[in-house]
Amino acid sequence: MKNFKDAVWKEKVTQVVNEINENNIRFARLQFTDLNGVLKSLAVSTKNIESIFENGQSFDGSSITGYRSIEESDMVLYPDPTTYAVIPWRVKEKSSCRLICDVYTPDNKRFEGDPRYILERAMAKCKEAGFRFFCAPELEFFVVKEDENSLVPKPIDMAGYFDFHPGDLTDELRREIADTAEMFGINIEISHHEVALGQNEIDFKYDDGLATADRTITMKMVTKVVAAKNGYIATYMPKPFFGVNGSGMHVHQSLWNLDLTKNMFYSEDPNANYLSDIARYSIGGQLKHGREMCSVLASWPNSYKRLVPGYEAPVYVAWAFKNRSPLIRVPNFGGRKNAARFEIRCPDPAGNPYLQFAVLSMAMLDGIKNKIDPGPPTELNVYKMSYEERKARNIISLPESLKEALDETERSEFMKEVLGETAFENYISVKRKEWDAYRIQVTDWEVERYIRRL
Repeated sequence: MKNFKDAVWKEKVTQVVNEINENNIRFARLQFTDLNGVLKSLAVSTKNIESIFENGQSFDGSSITGYRSIEESDMVLYPDPTTYAVIPWRVKEKSSCRLICDVYTPDNKRFEGDPRYILERAMAKCKEAGFRFFCAPELEFFVVKEDENSLVPKPIDMAGYFDFHPGDLTDELRREIADTAEMFGINIEISHHEVALGQNEIDFKYDDGLATADRTITMKMVTKVVAAKNGYIATYMPKPFFGVNGSGMHVHQSLWNLDLTKNMFYSEDPNANYLSDIARYSIGGQLKHGREMCSVLASWPNSYKRLVPGYEAPVYVAWAFKNRSPLIRVPNFGGRKNAARFEIRCPDPAGNPYLQFAVLSMAMLDGIKNKIDPGPPTELNVYKMSYEERKARNIISLPESLKEALDETERSEFMKEVLGETAFENYISVKRKEWDAYRIQVTDWEVERYIRRL
């Protein structure tokens, strides 16, 4: 956890204050997320920035989804100086910076419902167990444009997977997004067109869980701003269009020792595909808790329109090396020590990355602590297996709806412990309301199918 009296912390604050003054930055955007992962922001004058670092900035938490009731609404933001960045799309005359914040109560205690605090707490538990949790998400999104003939925006291109066309709109947008992200200190590794029309993917370099979550919310902000500046809409909605692939957020994960000199997932044994027992137990932990943490990894009613067979999305709780149909896959890392990892394929980018990485890391620790054997890898295409074949291999399905996922979460002592009582209760409440709002809708499909038939 952070220590505001720490000399290194104070030195970083001083550096940020000096840079703000030297560059005549007049306003700072203080950012944080609600429980759903929606980015929140308020602007403050930098004339008061030293005081804000020292004493925080008060705000009303009662209107923030998943935070506090109106009777106990006062909350305080403390900026994290390590997240300082100049906002590149603001002209110099109106220059602004951003700082991601931690949320506190008025009595100067961390707010237990703050998603960033939940992840920090998980990272601390990893360190107590002798590990550092590292991860990297594959962020998929659609770029669409308004259609004057339809209420539904349309994809902006006709390209497919890895397609390249000179002058392609999405190619130029991906480059602008990547350049802008690097101004926030994000090291972009790969970008390309995805399978569906208008669908793209941009990946950045792995890091520890907290830094990666901060960069994930920053990437989503950057993507939306760049698209809007060009007259388009970038959406991280998991399944915006019927009949095509949805957008996922495969998360590559590994555990390292505390001084980052050893990847704990690597084994010298080629017969184990260079995968250590710690890695196998970590896989076992995530398989064990797959159903109960699914409501956080795939957190919207629409998420479960993506998690269906036939569109490269995982449906079954199993693991493999080459096979991409199970929940967890171990990529071929060629025996390279630093590259040993596995990816979980059910998360999507609409969720809250702080909560997502928290539950993933804690599922790993549970697997290691209890030496949970994931069983043999499933290299057959699970989509093509019959129910009897899956049952014989003890392969169960992920929840088919947000309601089913929430039922699993609500019964889970593991999820209650990871999220903490405040966030656990708030999350269930918020998502139950979301499900209720969704389930009472009458869709065009229902009207077209039934209104003349019955």
